[in-house]
Amino acid sequence: METIRSRGRKIVVGVDESEESMYALSWCLNNIIIANSHQTNYHDDYSNTTTTLVILYVKPPPPVYSAIDVAEYLFGKNDVVASMEEYSRKLVERVMSRAEAICINYTTNFNIKVEKKVGSGDARQVICGAVEKLGADMLVMGSHDYGFFKRALLGSVSYDCAKQVKCPVVVVKHPKNS
Repeated sequence: METIRSRGRKIVVGVDESEESMYALSWCLNNIIIANSHQTNYHDDYSNTTTTLVILYVKPPPPVYSAIDVAEYLFGKNDVVASMEEYSRKLVERVMSRAEAICINYTTNFNIKVEKKVGSGDARQVICGAVEKLGADMLVMGSHDYGFFKRALLGSVSYDCAKQVKCPVVVVKHPKNS
C-alpha cells in the first residue's frame, strides 16, 4: 500500500463563488500547507514530497422548471440552452481564476502542485465522490455559517461531507462570520 510520505499529500478544497470558500482556500495554504512545511525538518521524508492541492468546483445541476419553457417559446430553445451553458462556463472560469490567483504565490515558493477539477450535480455527492476517487488525505471547505432555519431548509454541504468522507474534514469559518 502506498503511504502518504511516498506520494505526498493530497488536499481537496471545495470552492464556489463565495468569499467564504476563497478564504478557506487561503487559510488552507497558510495554516495547513505552509505551516507544515516550516515545521518539517529538512531531513524528514516530507521535505522532498509534493503536496497536491485539488481545487474542486461543483456546478449546480441545470434548473428544470417552467420558466425555461416560457423563454424557449419567446427566444427559441437553442438560444436559451446556449445562454445557460455560456453563463455556466464563464462562472467556472471566474471561480477558478480567483482560486488560481490565491494559489499563484504559494506554488512558486513551495512544493505545491495545483489541480483544478469541475464537477456537476449535487455538491454533497460530487464532493464526497471526488474525495474518495482522488484518495484525498484531507478535505477543506468554507462555512457559509447559515443560521438554524436556513440550515434546516437548505442543509449544510460541509456537515454532510464531514459525515460521509473517510478523511479528516476542516471547515473554515470566515472571520466576518465570527
